[in-house]
Amino acid sequence: RWGLLSQVPESSDSEFTWENFQQGVNKDLADVLGNFVSRVTKFCRSKFGEVVPDGGAFGPLEEALFAELDQRLAAYTGHMDAMEVRKSAQELRAIWVAGNEYLQSAAPWSTIKEDEAQAAAQIRMGLNLIALYATLSAPFLPDTAKTLFKTLNIGPIDWPETVAATVQTLAAGHAFEVPENLFAKIDDATRADWEERFAGAD
Repeated sequence: RWGLLSQVPESSDSEFTWENFQQGVNKDLADVLGNFVSRVTKFCRSKFGEVVPDGGAFGPLEEALFAELDQRLAAYTGHMDAMEVRKSAQELRAIWVAGNEYLQSAAPWSTIKEDEAQAAAQIRMGLNLIALYATLSAPFLPDTAKTLFKTLNIGPIDWPETVAATVQTLAAGHAFEVPENLFAKIDDATRADWEERFAGAD
């Protein structure tokens, strides 16, 4: 579904290739969205248990993330309202990427050595971003969104007006589960097999 919708033609033609399909699954889904969910949940489990950690406070790094995501959320919503599916997919991916960049900058695995409370706040942010991502991804990845809501032990949440409000969804002490890998990567052998099997008649 992601591979097709993210490449759907709008004002010009679009050519489907198995290489692009493989790249979309591996880079967009496995490396960006799936990797973010895995890193946040597994780190939390190892350091704080399977509950949203308490302590610390959001600061300049988080405020900068809110500003970026609010801009991207507005753009994403606008593209969706205009039925610009391909542009919507590009903006959604950028929203996922912003979370990964935040995680790299915050580096809770380093922060925790000096300030456990601040690391807790960073991971609390990450877990709430997963809730945000589940909501925003539902139009493209409905099954994945359901899995993420189940993982977080919450029901679907309303479409956000601001990111700052949405990242208060999961309070400290809220229990969650660590999911299996959300997306399996497609290796070259599998891609080649599909390309041959579904090539169609000449």
